[in-house]
Amino acid sequence: MTDTKLQERAINAIRFLSADAIQKANSGHPGMPMGAAAMAYTLWTRHLRFNPNNPKWWDRDRFVLSGGHGSMLLYSLLHLTGYGVSMEDLKNFRQWGCKTPGHPENHCTPGVEVTTGPLGQGFANCVGLAIAEAHLAAVFNKPNYNIVDHHIYAIVTDGDLMEGLSSEAASLAGHLKLGNIVMLYDDNLITIDGSTDITFTEDRGARFEAFGWHVQHVKDGNDVDAIDNAIITAKKDPRPSIIVCRTHIGFGLPNKQDTAKAHGEPPGDDELDGAKKKFDWPLEPRFYVPDDVQVFYSKIGNDGIHVENDWNSKFEIYSKDYPKLAAEFSRRMKGELAQGWDQELPVFPPDDKGMATRAASGKVINALAQKLPELVGGSADLTPSNKTWIDGSPSFQAATPEGRNFHFGVREHAMGAAVNGMVAHGGVIPYSATFLVFSDYMRPSIRLSALSNHGSIWVFTHDSIGVGEDGPTHQPIEHLAALRAIPSLIVIRPGDANEVVEAWKIAINRRDGPTLMALTRQNIPVLDREKYSSASGTEKGAYVLADLGGKPDIILMASGSEVGLIVKAAEQLHNDGINVRIVSFPSWELFEMQNKEYQDSVFLPGVKARLVVEAGISQGWERWVGDSGACLCINKFGASAPANVLFEKYGFSVENVVKQARKLISR
Repeated sequence: MTDTKLQERAINAIRFLSADAIQKANSGHPGMPMGAAAMAYTLWTRHLRFNPNNPKWWDRDRFVLSGGHGSMLLYSLLHLTGYGVSMEDLKNFRQWGCKTPGHPENHCTPGVEVTTGPLGQGFANCVGLAIAEAHLAAVFNKPNYNIVDHHIYAIVTDGDLMEGLSSEAASLAGHLKLGNIVMLYDDNLITIDGSTDITFTEDRGARFEAFGWHVQHVKDGNDVDAIDNAIITAKKDPRPSIIVCRTHIGFGLPNKQDTAKAHGEPPGDDELDGAKKKFDWPLEPRFYVPDDVQVFYSKIGNDGIHVENDWNSKFEIYSKDYPKLAAEFSRRMKGELAQGWDQELPVFPPDDKGMATRAASGKVINALAQKLPELVGGSADLTPSNKTWIDGSPSFQAATPEGRNFHFGVREHAMGAAVNGMVAHGGVIPYSATFLVFSDYMRPSIRLSALSNHGSIWVFTHDSIGVGEDGPTHQPIEHLAALRAIPSLIVIRPGDANEVVEAWKIAINRRDGPTLMALTRQNIPVLDREKYSSASGTEKGAYVLADLGGKPDIILMASGSEVGLIVKAAEQLHNDGINVRIVSFPSWELFEMQNKEYQDSVFLPGVKARLVVEAGISQGWERWVGDSGACLCINKFGASAPANVLFEKYGFSVENVVKQARKLISR
């Protein structure tokens, strides 16, 4: 039997720990923690399976606070239930070096599954988390052994549901029948600009029903039993579930409840004290937690230890009955790579006609897939173009969750966020693919992968005006520079098929950050690696392909499809008596990681004549060509014409490279 007075104190402890922290910081969002406290309490104390002593327990339920602005709600719960978030951490909310940043960050705070704040991202991360759970369950579960059996819970907000990202993700989740998702919708009818009446008036429940979700309504978001019963019902339904809970933003604040002022500013001492008086809560000390409430929450946390111990006992028996599966599951959840995973990758012979790097990527994916069963991925309705299909495996669908191929549909933004969710879950190495020009549609997800240290793999094909006849709407020009601007994102534009092999090795090995590949639509030469340096130099970011002649008169550098072009130009220059160094430069970020000695060994400080050739904007290349160098790039939009015509018209010809090189030498 529930002690209703203790329950009310336990809910109020969440409210006032949150509000006290926000008031002390003089910064933050009190409205959501105060309005959604009862929902969070119900979920965390009656349903969520977790162990605060082991926040990464493999079969824990995942909780995502999609409305990341309400971060103090989550931090209060983490503190109360025994995670490594101290009272001092709460008091240090939003301060330099804190464990409690303004919006949740997965690498800062134990118990935070994904980084949220940009609205809709957490919602869509949940779809990726749910996909990973369903896939692993299909691969590893056996009769009487549901070793992968958990739910993905979230609290989502009006703002989350307004973002187009959440509609993309909800549509995908409904199609895939991801019944392990249960979302609580904090339906408080308030946004920063005022009432949702001014912007958001459709029937949200009906919208989710149309997406194929199970929808319930709770009239009072403070009714713990009603919320509890709704969650119980949701977990029984095979569809993804959303529970629409009518809440009150800033619940309890005497003058700010149900107003936009409760959203994103500290309540103020008078308003905060007024709420405490209303709920018969001590005004002092701040950050007060009653003893019985602390005992209650500590028990919830301790119960999680027993839940994990029960799972460990079950897994131990499973390991005896299915030793190979158990070992494979453990390896994958630990993030360890299989022995010899990179030993039988393709080696592409020299070929002047060559192949598109997207085609080489497809071959590498299938070679890797033989050794890494955790490698999964797909495309935004461009599978034949992106070359991402894993042969011999079905697509991931409701009826075939063991499938390793994903049809994300034309949903680039959700695809990116879902991939991040899959990485956050663990046990899989996911990649996604689309045309490079559409990286704009998924940039927020790419940025968050970098901020979150996710080992997401981003495959982008059709990387230049080489797209051809489709014209400037589909020809990326500024995109490489824009992506290179994202901190902690490694961008690789391979110069031939063998550099593609190296790029994939880098991406697979990099489990603590994202890697992006920009690949060609058109065929490009496969270099003769007996004549030119090994493609293994790709791991250094830039490397010397060859020195033609003695001390270089000029350094030619390029990435991607333009590498073959500078090789031909260098040969012509050398035939004319000019000494040339040829540098393949697939990745700025990897080159920046090298020491100065190596960098100077590639770009000899005494050689000032340097020419970069790349079919994109020149922004950023100035650093590498120096004051005396030049850029043969594209600083305007493309056009509709065959690719070979476009390259000629934009100056990407042997004759023009030679001409520009001679100009530099003669200065």
